[in-house]
Amino acid sequence: MSEKTIIQKDFYRESGEWLSTAEIWAKCINPNLHYIYLLRKCQESSKKSVKGIFWRFVLRHHQIKYGFQIYPETKIGAGFYLGHWGTLVINPKTKIGKNCNIAQGVTIAQANRGRNEGVPEIGDEVWIGPNAVIVGKIKIGNNVLIAPNAYVSFDVPSNSVVIGNPGQITPKENATEGYINNKI
Repeated sequence: MSEKTIIQKDFYRESGEWLSTAEIWAKCINPNLHYIYLLRKCQESSKKSVKGIFWRFVLRHHQIKYGFQIYPETKIGAGFYLGHWGTLVINPKTKIGKNCNIAQGVTIAQANRGRNEGVPEIGDEVWIGPNAVIVGKIKIGNNVLIAPNAYVSFDVPSNSVVIGNPGQITPKENATEGYINNKI
């Protein structure tokens, strides 16, 4: 079996099937998958190359069209999954691990002052629910579920659930079980 591309790994998360390039293109009717495809094409191309300029132009158009504000500079691991179409803002300096799910209305932002000045770093297998806000130079561990509408401005250890505003941490060994499917 040949090495799978990062785009194939991202699309695997949606269906649980390894898709050919033609099958990936057919699934691009879905705005979430279409945006991930364009984002990954930007990330594989040099910013100043003709291809890179082309893909960034196309991505910018679709940022406005779909409401996803995710930039090619954002470091995102394989198996990235956008659960729903809708406004989403991720600071370009954010680091996101593999097998992460992000729902609509999420903001992952920079804090411009205070003890947590900076941007978040998010681990592997993190599920972020609708309208959650993650802000500041914080670390979110692996296997973390951030509930809908949670506000997170503090470090979260691995194997945890965060609920509420302000967020409250509850340790849970299988925090994302049943939430993150088709892991790569």
